[in-house]
Amino acid sequence: MDLFDMTNSNNKETPKGPLAARMRPRTIDEVIGQGHIVGEGTLLRRAIEADRLTPMIFYGPPGTGKTTLAKVIANSTSAHFEQLNAVIAGIKDIKEVVTRAKERLKYEQEKTVLFIDEIHRFNKGQQDALLPFVEDGTVILIGATTENPMFEVNPALNSRSRLFRLESLSSEDLRKVIDVAITDSERGFGNYDISFNEEAINHIVDVANGDARTALNALELAILTTDPNETGTIYIDLPTAEASIQKRVLQYDKSGDQHYDTISAFIKSIRGSDPDATLYWLAKMIYAGEDPRFIARRLYVHAAEDIGLADPNALLIAQAAAHAVDFIGMPEARIPLAEAALYLATAPKSNGVILGIDDALQVVEKEKTGTVPIHLRDSHYKGASRLGHGEGYKYPHNYEHHYVPQQYLPDHLVSRKFYKPSENGYEKTVQKRLDYFVQRKSHDKG
Repeated sequence: MDLFDMTNSNNKETPKGPLAARMRPRTIDEVIGQGHIVGEGTLLRRAIEADRLTPMIFYGPPGTGKTTLAKVIANSTSAHFEQLNAVIAGIKDIKEVVTRAKERLKYEQEKTVLFIDEIHRFNKGQQDALLPFVEDGTVILIGATTENPMFEVNPALNSRSRLFRLESLSSEDLRKVIDVAITDSERGFGNYDISFNEEAINHIVDVANGDARTALNALELAILTTDPNETGTIYIDLPTAEASIQKRVLQYDKSGDQHYDTISAFIKSIRGSDPDATLYWLAKMIYAGEDPRFIARRLYVHAAEDIGLADPNALLIAQAAAHAVDFIGMPEARIPLAEAALYLATAPKSNGVILGIDDALQVVEKEKTGTVPIHLRDSHYKGASRLGHGEGYKYPHNYEHHYVPQQYLPDHLVSRKFYKPSENGYEKTVQKRLDYFVQRKSHDKG
């Protein structure tokens, strides 16, 4: 069957264009989901209904309605509506839109709303070229992006725009989307005799994972590729639904905020000693195709930063996992990555190492002096002994327990403590050793 044929097996005419495009809401009342920003009384809804628009940026996962809201605004505003796609548009296109906008404002007193889809694809130069005309009101900007605008959009544009985050649609929302598409006789399949197995609906909703476009594409494919039965009914069962949408859509962009949010949740779960959450976030990254080297690098950092000397083996385990990623590759490397992640999650925690080195770095950055005590200076080069370098140095291996109290810090820091072991894991042993050193110092002074 030709999916682009105008008729189906029942000889009923199918509306033109993909179902997802046909079912795009035309008014704010047709929008399904996103009640937190378009529900009754919300700022955005009031602005649309009053046609008092200011620059705004919609951001969120694919299929959540960013472009839809822009189209709703286009249908609602008295201003002229222009649209650019940042993937193919350049500075020349921006200038042309601005020129037309200036002429409308001057001769017709008509404002221009400029919708830029995938605005994060504009480079800095393109965004800078747009900025003055957003600032002076020549155009009212509406941007849409799947990326976090705080990372990808010019800070000046961000500061002049109100940000609206769109969330993935709930299962209930997706069911409403599907129901409207099946019953709408003007744009959907309301003229068809369609019956759905409940399991088939559940599968499409589950696998679409909050993406209305994906759900509608799967629905359309299932309907248009299924012949009616002897009674003229198109029956969609679970196998048909599975054939039309086979792999769960995961809202995860390796260069966007999902990337940063997920790795943040992963590391915080390890730091919080939750092995189950650790495996969940690791699985999500692996399933989404995250670079395993990136995961390995974060494990490496975490082993030093949040475990440190509470378990010195943690760094070695992380190193082994990183080596496994390069040596055996995926998918097998998922196992050593999981083993390392679980080891770190269940290991005793201490941030004594990072607190110590950062404290020392701050002191070094601010100090005006830092002369090496003369007994610690290098005495091996020619002439060093004549300068007194190394004089008075006590070689620890010549003393009991290979330790002898002596000054190692510069004079102005002689009593400063940088490293403070925790009471967890191996650092308990470290603290006992340091306590012994303190006792020896006190004894020698006495």
